[in-house]
Amino acid sequence: KVLIDVPPSDLAEELEQSQNQVQALQDTLQQVLDRREEERQSRQLLELYLQALKKEESILSKVAESQTQPGKEMDVVDTGTSSTGILAKTALSDQTLVTLKGKPAPELCLDSQDLELVVKEDTEALALALSWDKQKAEALQQACDQELSKRLQQVQTLHSLRSISKGKKTLP
Repeated sequence: KVLIDVPPSDLAEELEQSQNQVQALQDTLQQVLDRREEERQSRQLLELYLQALKKEESILSKVAESQTQPGKEMDVVDTGTSSTGILAKTALSDQTLVTLKGKPAPELCLDSQDLELVVKEDTEALALALSWDKQKAEALQQACDQELSKRLQQVQTLHSLRSISKGKKTLP
């Protein structure tokens, strides 16, 4: 860096070289510094990408765990023991219904599995369970479907990035 900052005429005089040779040396040194900076930024970007991969893997493992464990909603549906009688008509848990009813944007508060259940649920049964009209229940299902689609797109994008990064690792 110091050699680059020195005026070319002074450096040429000190090294007893022509000014053209000194200018070529300074240009080469600047290119080396630029390449090092690019490498540093690439390493930082790669570290961020690896952190994102770790987070994605932990999220996917949590989703896999939750899918293997029986949920509370299965107990309600299987046994038909519901205090209100309405839950027996839906595949949604008490907690999911409370979230749907109590949050201004419930589709952002639910996990993907619950979003799928809401989207697949019969609109009339959902409206009845939430004490809403059918249009409001349809709007909720559409919002949940859009959120689910957005999440799926994000997962597909991450998988694409992962496959691209794996392909680049094999290159020399």
